[in-house]
Amino acid sequence: MPNFVKVASTEDLKPGTAMTVAVNGIDIALYNVGGKIFATDNTCLHQGGPLGEGILEGEVVTCPWHMWEYNVCTGEKIGNNSIKVTTFPVEVEGTDIKVGV
Repeated sequence: MPNFVKVASTEDLKPGTAMTVAVNGIDIALYNVGGKIFATDNTCLHQGGPLGEGILEGEVVTCPWHMWEYNVCTGEKIGNNSIKVTTFPVEVEGTDIKVGV
């Protein structure tokens, strides 16, 4: 069972945006997709680009380095679902965003 750690406030992550947080030494990208929060590893599997600095369009984030795209809900690379970034469970309590690690 994951340990949920408060990482941000919903006020910090507006719909359609992404950000990066550190949890127990792990860089995690947070995404707000229409008011629902998702979390993945921040590191693109191509060449290590920062996904939390990418462009979020709907459920898809585009890595700012080389344009690899991932579904933030599943972690799957668009066009090749055998490639997948790690996803993390998220809980929202009031305005607190918590990630399970």
